[in-house]
Amino acid sequence: MLAIIAGTGRLPGALSEKLTLAGKDYILCEIEGFEIENPCGAPVIRFRVEQLARFFATLKDKKVQEVVFAGAIHRPRIDPTAFDPETLKLAPKFLAAMQGGDDTILRVVLSLFEDAGFTIRAAHEVSPDLLPATGVLTNVVPDEKDTADAARAAEVTAALGAADVGQGCVVQQGLVLACETLPGTDWMLAQLANAPFLARPDRSKGAGVFFKAPKPDQDRRVDLPIVGPVTIDAVSAAGLGGLVLEAGGVMIMEADVAIEKANAAGLFIWVRDNTTETA
Repeated sequence: MLAIIAGTGRLPGALSEKLTLAGKDYILCEIEGFEIENPCGAPVIRFRVEQLARFFATLKDKKVQEVVFAGAIHRPRIDPTAFDPETLKLAPKFLAAMQGGDDTILRVVLSLFEDAGFTIRAAHEVSPDLLPATGVLTNVVPDEKDTADAARAAEVTAALGAADVGQGCVVQQGLVLACETLPGTDWMLAQLANAPFLARPDRSKGAGVFFKAPKPDQDRRVDLPIVGPVTIDAVSAAGLGGLVLEAGGVMIMEADVAIEKANAAGLFIWVRDNTTETA
C-alpha cells in the first residue's frame, strides 16, 4: 500500500488520478491546516506533526509500506503541548531541524519515516510522465542571448541552492533581476511583473529567462521543483522570453496545457541538459 503525504497544489490530486486509473490502492494523508485536493474521493488520514508516532502506527495498521511526498507544505506551527508521548522523544531532533533551511527539515523528516520502516518513493517514480524530455518543447526556440542568460542563471541557481535558499532565478542580458526565496516562484515573478524598475534592460535586446532547477545536494525523492500552466502565465506577465528547466530535475504539471500556453504567448520552454549550454 502507498500513502501520499499531500501538500497543497495540483500534484497530490494528479498522482491520485494516476493511481486510480491504474487500479492501485493508496491513501491520501493530510497535515492538519493544509487542505488538499481529493479528485477521486480517496480515503484520507489527517494528522498533526506533533503526533507523528501515532500517525506512523495508523499507517502500519493500514498496511502502508511506501510513502510519496507531493505538494507544497509550508513550515507548520508547532504546538509543544500537542506532542504525544512517543513523538515527544523525536521532538529535539525535529525542532532543531526547524531552525535550518528547507533541505535540513526534509532530511530529518525523511529519516524519521525511514527509521519507522517506510520506503520513500519520488513523485516522478509514481508518474514518470511528470519529467519532460530534454530539448525545446515549444515552437519558439531560445537564441544565443537566451542561451547565455540560461547559463548565467544556472550558475546563480546552483549558488542559491548550495546555500539552501531557492531553486530558481531570473536573468536578463546577464543581469540577475530576481532570485527565488522562501515566498516561492509565483511571488517572485509577480513582484517582477508588478514592480518595473528603470534599471531593467531593454527587452528588445534580450527578454530574459526564468531558470528552475533542484538544489545541488537535494534529495530528489522529495521537493523536486514543479512548474505548470500558471508558471507560464507568470513568466509571460513578467515580460520574459521563456522558461528554462534543468533536465531530469523539474517536473511539469499539465505539460500539454503549459506548452500550448507558451506557444500562444510566444514563449519558449527549454529543458536544458546541464552538461551543455546550447539549445
